[in-house]
Amino acid sequence: MIIETRKEFPDFVAFVSDVDLKNELETDQVKELDTAINEFSVLVFKNQNINDEQQVRFTKYFGEIEASGNKSNITKAKDRRLSTDLADVSNLDKNNKPFTQNDPRRIFNLGNRLWHTDSSFKEIPAKYSLLSARNISKEGGNTEFADMRSAYDNLDMNTKQKVDDMICEHSLIYSRQRLGFDMVKELSSEEIKNFTPVEQPLVRQNKITNRKTIFLSCHIGKIRNWIRPDSMCFIDDLIEYATQPKFKYIHKWSQNDLIIWDNRQTMHRARPFDDLKERRDMRRTTVLGEEKLL
Repeated sequence: MIIETRKEFPDFVAFVSDVDLKNELETDQVKELDTAINEFSVLVFKNQNINDEQQVRFTKYFGEIEASGNKSNITKAKDRRLSTDLADVSNLDKNNKPFTQNDPRRIFNLGNRLWHTDSSFKEIPAKYSLLSARNISKEGGNTEFADMRSAYDNLDMNTKQKVDDMICEHSLIYSRQRLGFDMVKELSSEEIKNFTPVEQPLVRQNKITNRKTIFLSCHIGKIRNWIRPDSMCFIDDLIEYATQPKFKYIHKWSQNDLIIWDNRQTMHRARPFDDLKERRDMRRTTVLGEEKLL
């Protein structure tokens, strides 16, 4: 197994080769990959023609799988394409046809085009995400990653002191409101309860590397003890700062790529493609976080 970086990002994003994820890995290989994730935050594997079972097995090397269910999306159980071990981040219904333009599931999923961190809206936020490209769009559909460690490192001292002790509310309600998605209209009161806001620190620290990172996401809707308009202005400015080109890697997908990223240290977003006509089949497994942050 070979792990290589590129000179423009010496400590962010590494490319892994000479490994076939259809096969079981040795213990030392898993340790090497886990060390690399902590060091580089994003690992890219090319030409990994795997199935769901193999993706789930590979994911479990890094921890318990976070189930995909009614606290992560609005798709009813009867309408799911995939098992709850996988998050369906495609544009497809259970018949593998693209969602229509006004389908609430499509509009809800457009939130993936905003800068976010997976499952930051859960009491125990996600650790790693693994995304497998089973079918890609002809144009567009890139995924962008931003290094929240470097973003923190480059903050001026006054801003570091301000953010170090900040506590923020996260919820899918907040991110979908940015899109104009009407939760009250589309969901029952019981369904809305699934998206009750949770508080997370704005700055967290990797226990392995000791590097601090900004725990940012479009799911943030309020800063503790701030009014919401001031909160949103501050968070939006911070997201704009943290996603500058110098902090950002843009991945142009090829068929059968697989990417692992560390949600503790990155933000990411999907870019547009012709989702009303093209089929983009992307399947994500998620490693459950290890503990509550507060």
